[in-house]
Amino acid sequence: MEIQGKKFNFLGDSLTDVQNEIPERRYVPVFARKYGPSAARNYGIGGTRIARQQKPSANPIHDQDFCSRVGSMEKDADFVIVFGGTNDFGYGDAPLGKMDDRTPDTFYGACHTLMKGLIETYPSSTIIFMTPTHRARETKENRPSLIEFVRAIREVAEFYSIPVCDLYQTLGVQPQIQAQREYYTVDGLHTSAAGAERIADRLASFIKAL
Repeated sequence: MEIQGKKFNFLGDSLTDVQNEIPERRYVPVFARKYGPSAARNYGIGGTRIARQQKPSANPIHDQDFCSRVGSMEKDADFVIVFGGTNDFGYGDAPLGKMDDRTPDTFYGACHTLMKGLIETYPSSTIIFMTPTHRARETKENRPSLIEFVRAIREVAEFYSIPVCDLYQTLGVQPQIQAQREYYTVDGLHTSAAGAERIADRLASFIKAL
């Protein structure tokens, strides 16, 4: 598929958002600069999750889950790119849930709600999900591991026949290796300029192969 001249909506968290950050450290402006879409509209909000939070966050903006933001995006996008899930693991309190959940109160259910909502809102657009990347810490006490959230995205996307750019498997970055952590990230999760370019390039290659 072609990228140049196409309109893109990007829905995500702080890995997408460029507010108060150096643009070169986020993949959306890098993608726009290198690959020439006619629009690269950034709907990323730092600290947000795909699933609905059970207990209110200290900062209310962090509870603007992805499902609730679908209707606020422009409707003329050729592509909708969704990059989330790492905050559901790292900071969320919604249960992982199971494949037959259909409400945004569990992660599985939120993935269903989000994907179905995007398909209904953008019936002729290409919708792509990107999985969370590896991070310096991928397990937490009393919380499913990061890979379980990655698998949920893969499984639900397969149900809806939505393409998945699997950054967890193919980005080639493992922040638990110190050299890669220092080169591709600034803190074991958020990208350096090199990390942002790596994500932008992986996404572009994925789209061109569709």
